[in-house]
Amino acid sequence: MRALQVSALDGPDAVVPAEVPVPAPGDGVLIDVHAAGVAFPDLLQTRGLYQRRPELPFVPGMEAAGTVRAAPAGSGLRPGDRVAACTWEGAFAEVTVAPAHLTFALPDALDFAEGAALVLNTHTAAFALVTRGRLRAGETVLVHGAAGGVGTATLQVARGLGARTIAVVSSDEKADVARRAGADDVVRSDGAWLDEVRGDIDIVVDPVGGDRFTDSLRSLRPGGRVLVVGFTAGSIPEVKVNRLLLTNTAVVGAAWGEWASRRADSAREIGALVTRLVEDGAVRPLVGERFPLERGADALRLIERRGALGKIVLDVR
Repeated sequence: MRALQVSALDGPDAVVPAEVPVPAPGDGVLIDVHAAGVAFPDLLQTRGLYQRRPELPFVPGMEAAGTVRAAPAGSGLRPGDRVAACTWEGAFAEVTVAPAHLTFALPDALDFAEGAALVLNTHTAAFALVTRGRLRAGETVLVHGAAGGVGTATLQVARGLGARTIAVVSSDEKADVARRAGADDVVRSDGAWLDEVRGDIDIVVDPVGGDRFTDSLRSLRPGGRVLVVGFTAGSIPEVKVNRLLLTNTAVVGAAWGEWASRRADSAREIGALVTRLVEDGAVRPLVGERFPLERGADALRLIERRGALGKIVLDVR
């Protein structure tokens, strides 16, 4: 079958088309892939910088949408079902395998490209806001990196749960994307964004990290919390915990993948919440640029230079 393969940890340049065998399903779900999502962790994995490090050579790609070819007994899935799944690796191929508890029925309202944009980003957003952030309707959520995949998903989920949303972006183009995703207000990261929101924020969702982290803490109301989702800026910030003590605020980690991998019931609960938000019309993944499978390296380069608007997707079929 057609696939992309990494044979050296040299970044996107090492992601090349290859013919590989169809994987054995084991106790997972075998999926005919129609579209694959491209995420920042995929980029890290091509350099050996992600916590999951497959043995070389490997097929990258952590999320896919397509149809079930085969499913284990008890999974509730049947051949032909439309699904969206987290695969952890192997999605950049015509056929992939996903854990049964991380494979979700794809709502009828979404096409396969939107399905490929659904799981990592939207499930992360829902887990961060609900499970870790304990969001309440009426609270105000500020989102960094708000024009990217995680950012746009977080804006939609937060709005769908009754929150007011503020997007932090770096350009007019990204501001337009954030507004399309449902941002109530937009502030610029290259301006005095902190002065505009200081003391007004209940939850900050931060997939970026880097220098603005301390300002995120300063933006919080008493009782507020910063949800750490990732570090696309490249540097991991540090926090002086006396600030948390004096302001009664919190910094909370929100790694959906690690949580869901060990807690199948929780993964299904988040999946059910996301499905409800899709059916209610609150969530519809914003698909950005689309590439054919063979140009997967270009898709990763776009993420590397931080040019992604919405979710980047590979069209496989």
